[in-house]
Amino acid sequence: MPKEKHTSIEEEKYEETIEKFIQVIAKNMNLYGITSSVGRLYGVLYFSDEPMTLDDMRDALEMSKTSMSTGVRSLSDMKMVESTFKKGIRKDLYQSEEDWYKSFTSLFANRWRHHTETNIEEADETIAELKKLAQATSDLTLKGKIERDIERLRYAQDYYKWLMKFIQVVESGKIFEYIPKNTAGTDKESD
Repeated sequence: MPKEKHTSIEEEKYEETIEKFIQVIAKNMNLYGITSSVGRLYGVLYFSDEPMTLDDMRDALEMSKTSMSTGVRSLSDMKMVESTFKKGIRKDLYQSEEDWYKSFTSLFANRWRHHTETNIEEADETIAELKKLAQATSDLTLKGKIERDIERLRYAQDYYKWLMKFIQVVESGKIFEYIPKNTAGTDKESD
């Protein structure tokens, strides 16, 4: 006869407390374009003492194995989860990237780089279209509007170029020269 697993009130309170924080992680992941279910998956992996299989994750989150696989792939692409190996276990194992600074810089840089590059391309295309319009029209009022808008778009291009430099500072890790990482367990605030 299998032994029944008894949990103490303290263990239940512990589980509730951790679950509450996992919910906070899941909710905040929306800021980074990550669904709350994938955020919960990350939270479960983060608080797991051992690497987990897709079956372990499915059991912990009561979601389909397909959803777990898709979520792990997303987290892996964002460098927030990595696969690992444990002797004697044939199934794929996953663990969270425990360095949140590394995860943030990777995620931030990837997302912002993509959007910024898109914005640069759109500004270039818009300027080219406006220049064609300016050449095709004899309406002086419209030409004036086009010139002003091209100047606005050039300002936007300058901003996007600056933003790309900022993204490179984040991506390279140089950001930590300006804003150092806090060490575990300290509440140091920089002035």
